[in-house]
Amino acid sequence: MTLTPSVPGPAPGSVEVSGRDFPTNRGGLCRKGWTSTELLKHPDRVREPLLKDDDGVHRPIGWDRALELIRDRVLETRARYGADAVGVFGGGGLTNEKAYLLGKFARLALRTSRIDYNGRFCMSSAAAAGNRAFGLDRGLPFPLADLDSARTILMLGSNTADTMPPFVQHLQGARDAGGLIVVDPRRSATAELTSEGRGRHLQPAPKTDLAVLLGLTHVVITVGLVDHAYVDRRTKGYDAIVRSVMPWWPERVQAVTGVPAQLIRETAHRLAEPGGTYILTGRGIEQHANGTDTATAAINLALLLGLPGTPGNGYGTLTGQGNGQGGREHGQKADQLPGYRKITDPAARAHVAGVWGVPEEAIPGPGLPAVELLASLGRPDGVRCLFVHGANVAVSAPNASTVLAGLRSLDFLVVCDFFRSETAAEADLILPVLQWAEEEGTMTNLEGRILRRRAAVAPPPGARSELWIMARLAELLEAPSSFPEDPETVFTELCAASAGGLADYSGMDYAMLDDGVPAYWPYPAGSTGTPRLFTDRFAHPDGRAVLHPVAPPSSAFSRAADGTLALATGRLLEHYQSGTQTRRVGDLLATSSGQRLEIHPVTAAGLGIVDGADVEISNDRGTVTARARLSTAVRPDTVFLSFHFPGAGNANVLTSSETDPISGMPEFKTTRVSVRVRRPAQTEAVAV
Repeated sequence: MTLTPSVPGPAPGSVEVSGRDFPTNRGGLCRKGWTSTELLKHPDRVREPLLKDDDGVHRPIGWDRALELIRDRVLETRARYGADAVGVFGGGGLTNEKAYLLGKFARLALRTSRIDYNGRFCMSSAAAAGNRAFGLDRGLPFPLADLDSARTILMLGSNTADTMPPFVQHLQGARDAGGLIVVDPRRSATAELTSEGRGRHLQPAPKTDLAVLLGLTHVVITVGLVDHAYVDRRTKGYDAIVRSVMPWWPERVQAVTGVPAQLIRETAHRLAEPGGTYILTGRGIEQHANGTDTATAAINLALLLGLPGTPGNGYGTLTGQGNGQGGREHGQKADQLPGYRKITDPAARAHVAGVWGVPEEAIPGPGLPAVELLASLGRPDGVRCLFVHGANVAVSAPNASTVLAGLRSLDFLVVCDFFRSETAAEADLILPVLQWAEEEGTMTNLEGRILRRRAAVAPPPGARSELWIMARLAELLEAPSSFPEDPETVFTELCAASAGGLADYSGMDYAMLDDGVPAYWPYPAGSTGTPRLFTDRFAHPDGRAVLHPVAPPSSAFSRAADGTLALATGRLLEHYQSGTQTRRVGDLLATSSGQRLEIHPVTAAGLGIVDGADVEISNDRGTVTARARLSTAVRPDTVFLSFHFPGAGNANVLTSSETDPISGMPEFKTTRVSVRVRRPAQTEAVAV
């Protein structure tokens, strides 16, 4: 994306946006990108610190008073309850510099272990699967442009045609070869790309993706499609995989998933054909309580076919947030230090402590993953004072009603945002921060390529960089170490802290990034970076990838006999995340202004629901209201809601806080619900 000032000199909002000729998007932008400058001048912008008075109304206060108030409340909380009663919740949209300094700020200035971020809701299962299989997690271990030459691409649980439209051009080669294979319970816009002989759509029952992958692996093994030379040379654990998939012959997979056995066989054979094959996963198969195992099954399949690290082939996972990759590398996660280091690793702790100039014992141990952190809000032994940066947990967290209750039970809530999100509305103190076009920094894209973000416009006079806020608070809290507010200085420190880690940035600086040098991590000092990982060895000490057997629990595929439906959640083309920004863009809101329930016409007829009817979707966690949209894109046993709307339309009121035991990922994608008519449809036509 390129920003051009439309008048001499930078002023808020005085820019035009245009697509940049860059390898990933090649000049293309989605609707959200084309309309993004509207947010820079939006009247809802928070422009000064706001303190909630006793009457519940937020009123302006000065920065000095705001920061002193935070200092006093942090010190009071620590004195009364201990350091871990202060918590921090970060975001995958923060720059690398802000994510890095936030982790340092939490651990040294606030002295708490209680920090995690919304990437736990996004990439955590994919990351856990990649780490245990490869010893390293980078979304795409190859440049995105490599997909252009693929003959076959298997996409599981990703609707890129709506979520990342410029990505679709990289699927064109596989489509032309009839080799785009999409696995999704919904006939999404991406699944539609397989029509007219361009590929095939496998439409399994919700939460049965693991069985599909086990069935594909069964065929690959039993009919002799395994690349044994690759497996013998580069992996370990093959015999255990063979045993684990033997119960999953195609006819059994068909009985469980609804995907025809012949389609399972045809897909397996297509994946094994020469000419370039890639397997890509997304949140649809990962946002489950067994998401790590499902992503692992996809990796197992890729390894048996000899794809990772070989020319023209590969496995990868598609990052969901703006800095979803970089945001998880430098210390926002409860269990990590900069450079993708484990916080429990003595060598990692010693290295980072040396860079920070503090004793190793000054760095707390691991904290709580996001769902557990949010569940502790307001409890006697939990978090009593919370900082939120770049997240809207009142809408985006699972079992959102309990999270909202937790926010309201806090002693003190500080939210850094540029709009009054639903979470900010609950805050005792709102701090106005910079938007994307107003700040300097770096981001790391889905390929592991580090990109420069440059300020194009001046921020409102009352807004401040989060780096500035953390620097001032660290000073007030008499924190050890230094907390620079200059992004380039922070990046230099980040590079030093990451040196020797899995995500090593130590060979980079702003000058080379400004020159446009392609910089893929790991990029240790003296190197030229690593655009393609695993070409010679994997990141485990012995250089081999680990084939890890997985299996669904016996109860995973039980059929509901109570008349409930499976609720799937996901994104719409027009909106992003909790909708805090996109619901403020007129053109986007005009296209999609409220919650819609996609329901199959046959299912709707059985429930007395007509197109456009107001409906209630409910379970024991709550009730959501929506307008019915009849569509054959969903299976008759499934309904679909987006997660972009608050209040009565908040789909996450219904989702469960059950989590994956390995990654901490919540069970977002499949929830049992009942649906009924709320009132008859209006007589006038309703646009859908």
